Amino acid sequence: MSNYSAKDYKEELERVKQRSLFHRMVRSTLYGLIVVAAVAVLIAFLVLPVLRIYGTSMSPTLTQGEYVLAIKGDSFKTGDIIAFYYNNKVLVKRVIADSGQWVDIDDDGNVYVNNIAVEEPYISEKALGDCNIKLPYQVPENRIFVMGDRRSISVDSRNSAIGCIADEQIIGRILFKIWPLKDLGPVR
Repeated sequence: MSNYSAKDYKEELERVKQRSLFHRMVRSTLYGLIVVAAVAVLIAFLVLPVLRIYGTSMSPTLTQGEYVLAIKGDSFKTGDIIAFYYNNKVLVKRVIADSGQWVDIDDDGNVYVNNIAVEEPYISEKALGDCNIKLPYQVPENRIFVMGDRRSISVDSRNSAIGCIADEQIIGRILFKIWPLKDLGPVR
């Protein structure tokens, strides 16, 4: 004869059910977190890449060590900041002109697109910079002419080493600063 009563059996059965329910809830929560993390990683890589800024060619707009959010796309206008691949590196520069447009830069660093001065409130000093292309320069088909905001040190489309950017090199348009938190906000 057993020393256990029907009440003891019911309590043990209830304890086993509760333990099983707890394990299913933990397993379900973990699976949910894994799925959410996988979706977040896919979105980050495919739609909204997060990039870290290296160097000072875009200062004061973007400074070294900041993290920014980009959005994939292929439609850019003058003044947009884009990230693109160049020799296994990611560079960040500002769009100046599109395919077929003529770019000219005078000795004082004033930029003209199709003979119209480009308004550039985002730069703190104008400079011709490292320019070895013949000006005025027509942007080739399916290319974008880009320049850094710190014109005196930026190596960009003004130099044939980098040249104009092809569509397939472009990662996306920089939209938002996400780190450090004190600088959180849109990039202009």
